[in-house]
Amino acid sequence: MRDILPDLRARCADGVPLALATVVAVHGSAPRDPGAVMAVDAAGTVVGSVSGGCVEGDLYEVAREVLAGAGPRVVAYGISDDEAFGVGLTCGGTIEVLVRRYVSAAELADLGALLDLIADDRPVAEATVLSGAAETGARLVVRPSDAGPTTGTLGSEGLDAAVTDDARGLLAQGHTTIQWYGAHGQRRMQEVAVFIRTYAPPPRMLVFGAIDHAAATARIGSFLGYRVTVCDARPAFATRERFPTADEVVRAWPHTYLESTEVDARTVICVLTHDPKFDVPLLLAALRTPAAYIGVMGSRRTHHDRLARLREAGADEAALARLASPVGLDLGARTPEETAVSIAAEVIQHRWGGTGRPLGELTGAIHHGETS
Repeated sequence: MRDILPDLRARCADGVPLALATVVAVHGSAPRDPGAVMAVDAAGTVVGSVSGGCVEGDLYEVAREVLAGAGPRVVAYGISDDEAFGVGLTCGGTIEVLVRRYVSAAELADLGALLDLIADDRPVAEATVLSGAAETGARLVVRPSDAGPTTGTLGSEGLDAAVTDDARGLLAQGHTTIQWYGAHGQRRMQEVAVFIRTYAPPPRMLVFGAIDHAAATARIGSFLGYRVTVCDARPAFATRERFPTADEVVRAWPHTYLESTEVDARTVICVLTHDPKFDVPLLLAALRTPAAYIGVMGSRRTHHDRLARLREAGADEAALARLASPVGLDLGARTPEETAVSIAAEVIQHRWGGTGRPLGELTGAIHHGETS
């Protein structure tokens, strides 16, 4: 959704009717995750993608039918074969896609309000009925309990209440999923399928050390969707001109800044200073956080010395095992840009549990977490 936000917001602001096709379920290997969106407007213009091109042609026709009044629907696309190659997934998986329209001024205003929240990085969840004993396409927008009321309805007060509770829990975890309920929100019943899509603020990447490698790492971090902060205590180096793609550039002692800023379980920390007077207090602070990844630049010899200093400062072996150092995967990187790619590769590996080996040497599912 975020990659086509400007296009969608412009159409809502201009009152242009559109159909949204949203991936709601993925089975096996598929190009895009649940939440991927393709939009078709009244003029027939397409923005976004749900499969990288495999099924967009057929989905375009479905979206045009929905725009013409056919009603919301869920369509499934599976493994392509000789008879259905034009609408199959060549990667061998299955996706389910919800297609619904926004035509009236009120519908476009409601969608625009949701898009504004997403654009402002405010946490919000959207719950949509997929099937069962409720109207397909019925929609409920849920915000944290201290951030505003819910809008819309799924058809019953009980269902709205149950979904609101679950959506807030999923939003706190940053998870998107399908949940089942009774027609009035009863638990452990499977009468209504509801797709709950969460929009949490982008995860953070904290890059410490205003060097050339940091500039390249900040660029690739932004490309991957992180909100990037570069921090260095040296005013001559920590400048906006040197880090134009970073969301913010902070001039402060690294450990002082880290202790004062928000770090959660999605945060990535890249320590590129390789200077003991910065590294040791910074890493001690980093190891006290729930950060998903703590990568540290330096040679093996530098890291060995660093570990000794950290042990002397009180860090235990379990904490030290969290450090990824020397930082990055073994790609043979030489330049700052190549090193940034190796760091990004290791960050992705940590996030999804990859092996770091060439896919051509492996068998089985390409995407981790798949069963086939």
